[in-house]
Amino acid sequence: MYVALTESWNLLGGYAGYVSLGHIAFFATGAYTTAVCMSRYGISPFATFLLGGVFAGILAALVGFPVLRLRGAYFTISSLLLAVVMQLAFLNWEFVGSSTGLWYKPVPVSIVANRTIFYEAMLLLAIAVTLVARRVERSRFGMGLAAIREDEDVAKTMGINTPWLKMKAFILGAFLAGAVGGIYGYYMSYVHPDITFSMNASLLILLMAFFGGCGTWSGPLLGAVALSLVNQLIVTFIGAEISRIFYGLLLVVVIIFMPDGVLPYMRGLLAAKDA
Repeated sequence: MYVALTESWNLLGGYAGYVSLGHIAFFATGAYTTAVCMSRYGISPFATFLLGGVFAGILAALVGFPVLRLRGAYFTISSLLLAVVMQLAFLNWEFVGSSTGLWYKPVPVSIVANRTIFYEAMLLLAIAVTLVARRVERSRFGMGLAAIREDEDVAKTMGINTPWLKMKAFILGAFLAGAVGGIYGYYMSYVHPDITFSMNASLLILLMAFFGGCGTWSGPLLGAVALSLVNQLIVTFIGAEISRIFYGLLLVVVIIFMPDGVLPYMRGLLAAKDA
């Protein structure tokens, strides 16, 4: 799940350099879409998880026009406000369960089979999202996003349609995150605004991308796999509170000593060693 979410975040946050703290809002949109379809209409999320991506993409298109006019910290703060406002709205929206949340019937199979089904579904989705990110990086679209990251004003003077490229990356990333949320929401068999709009998850996605290295498809993949394993070990053997302290310190270390991420840092060390 975190591989797919980090790769989808990287389309705008890494390739274009627009750091978002509200990516979790699109994930939550997908989770609630499949939850409502299942609990209200009895439709399987495996038939509607792409619909969750569509609704997340529509949300991105609606908020993208005003929000993507902002840059730097202003964009980051506005993206965070999107997630906060949506969380408050869902807490008071009765149709989606409001503060009670939504329960729905899980897959009628054993626990082991249930975990296997959803693991394989999420694995396939993670592979698909990673391939999309890899394809984008090597395309003209990705080159345009990289030009925006380096200097957006210069990119404009070169004839690059920067507003459209940013909007396209924003919608594509939102669609992929919504699809991931659609699968995850049903796996949990319960959705609640405090869970699906978790700021901890949003920060973890950000840290995974920066840890591995933004701007490449392989960096977020490395960061998501490594930190997911570390997170499980710390939470299991030490505790959740300690894990938050660890991640905060890790983010500081990465920003100070490896601002481009672990993968570019290791490549630099190997190049220096060969030289």
